[in-house]
Amino acid sequence: MTDYVLYPAIDVREGRVVRLRQGDYAQETRYADDPLALASRYAEAGARWLHLVDLDAARLGGYTLAPLLGGLKSTTRLKVQTGGGVRSEADVEALLAAGADRVVIGSLAVREPGRVASWIARFGAERITVALDTRRDDEGRWRLPVHGWTENGGKELDVLAAAYAEVGLRHLLCTDISRDGMLSGPNFDLYRYLCERFPRFAVQASGGVSAATDVAQAKAVGCGGIVLGKALLDGRFALADVIAEQVPC
Repeated sequence: MTDYVLYPAIDVREGRVVRLRQGDYAQETRYADDPLALASRYAEAGARWLHLVDLDAARLGGYTLAPLLGGLKSTTRLKVQTGGGVRSEADVEALLAAGADRVVIGSLAVREPGRVASWIARFGAERITVALDTRRDDEGRWRLPVHGWTENGGKELDVLAAAYAEVGLRHLLCTDISRDGMLSGPNFDLYRYLCERFPRFAVQASGGVSAATDVAQAKAVGCGGIVLGKALLDGRFALADVIAEQVPC
């Protein structure tokens, strides 16, 4: 069975560690100036993986964090999944060459799943994470907005997840947009459903974590991992403590 993985998250905008509220660039909270120093503290606390997001690239394209990624790989033992602005196969190649252990693909995974499927085939299921950020509509369907959650991607979570299951996707990161940055608790019903319907996925829960008990609950419903962002930055709990509670983690 795959280990349950804790992914401390570092979102970078203009070189600084920030968090956005529900993906809104106008609702930004700034934290530490030095992403590398923060990542090093997470590594010292026992983290094995880091979730690194280039918010500038997510908005404008053109990944900007290659120097930071290189620094992370040379000074820590962290494995890194990272993304933001991935638009082409060449972008995937460049990130892997820069030291990424997995490349996170978001909006393009919704708009052009055929292309992303070909990258899973070429690079392998362990090198790609598909990020499907979802919002429930008035009819109760889980829709997939794109481009910083500002546009309707025209697809439903169930349908697209099933398509990716057929082409061998392993790592699915799913964020309930309504919970992101809100410290209101993850949507465990959503994650339980995804884990039961798509057992081959190592689902990464993301959005809403507010307490150490959320980490354990995500594991209990079947998730392969959980992304920890604002709760760690705001000191809701210590990373070392929740790592110690998950064996292995």
